[in-house]
Amino acid sequence: MKTASVATAFLFAVCLAVPLAACGGGGEGGTPSPEPSPTATAGMPTVAPTAIATAGAPAAGKIAFYSDRDANGEVYAMNADGSDQTNLTNNPAEDFGPAWSPDGRRIAFTSNRDGNLEVYVMNADGSGQTNLTNNPGGDFDAAWSADSSRIAFASDREGNTEVYVMNPDGSGQTRLTNNPSNDWMPAWSPDGSRIAFASRRDGNAEIYVMSADGSGQTRLTNNPAIEGVAAWSPDGSRIAFHSNRDGNFEVYVMNADGSGQTNLTNNPAGDVDPAWSPDGSRIAFHSDRDGNFEVYVMNADGSGQTNLTNNPAGDFDPAWSP
Repeated sequence: MKTASVATAFLFAVCLAVPLAACGGGGEGGTPSPEPSPTATAGMPTVAPTAIATAGAPAAGKIAFYSDRDANGEVYAMNADGSDQTNLTNNPAEDFGPAWSPDGRRIAFTSNRDGNLEVYVMNADGSGQTNLTNNPGGDFDAAWSADSSRIAFASDREGNTEVYVMNPDGSGQTRLTNNPSNDWMPAWSPDGSRIAFASRRDGNAEIYVMSADGSGQTRLTNNPAIEGVAAWSPDGSRIAFHSNRDGNFEVYVMNADGSGQTNLTNNPAGDVDPAWSPDGSRIAFHSDRDGNFEVYVMNADGSGQTNLTNNPAGDFDPAWSP
């Protein structure tokens, strides 16, 4: 899989046990110690699942992902059918954790190229790579607001990992959570009103949700297993996440109020890091079911699971463009 730093940067996102910086690796990745990450307000009505795309319907958009195929971690992009896989970052440091801006013009990511984990942004073609955080602490797990006006991220700059928010130029960095336990992996709701995140405040990693200003922090999952990496469906009615509650990591989905938690992948391998397609019909994720980590895609009901990357190196952390 590569060096500890790459595995760190990646496995943290995959596992969400300890903040990446605490592991001495990258950001949300941490050293190999599988634990996952980060949701919605209580009382939301149960919403019927979005219609699944008909078999054979063309996949839309692009998928950014992280790969160590060039001997270090880089951010790549490919078409949604797996074609045209292109290295965007081309840097000897570790670059990982891509997150598309809602207008599809920019990608935020994490890199240790300046000596510690920082949040960067670049144009969708890889040009204009710019450090946004410039802080001696570790900054990682970038997530855009629905209107592209803000970026949530995680940082350990004040001694433990908390969720912060900033303007897209890096100004106005403000802490949203303030808990002695670690809070990380923020994910903004499609309407911009809420942020899902992961927290260990109850003794193990669970998915929480809060208002965009940090108020109303509420737990959505309540399981002795590890839960993490929350991903909102485009209509805001559901949240995909991963959990090892069935003995290994699987991709689950639940209603935005935490109800109706359902295993989608049901595979003896590790399946983690879900990401919805823009139309809500598909979910990308990564899995080691073929002997190494690859990016897969499935229909939103769990059917049609297909390997997109097919590379002997490790491919992780899919992020679907708008």
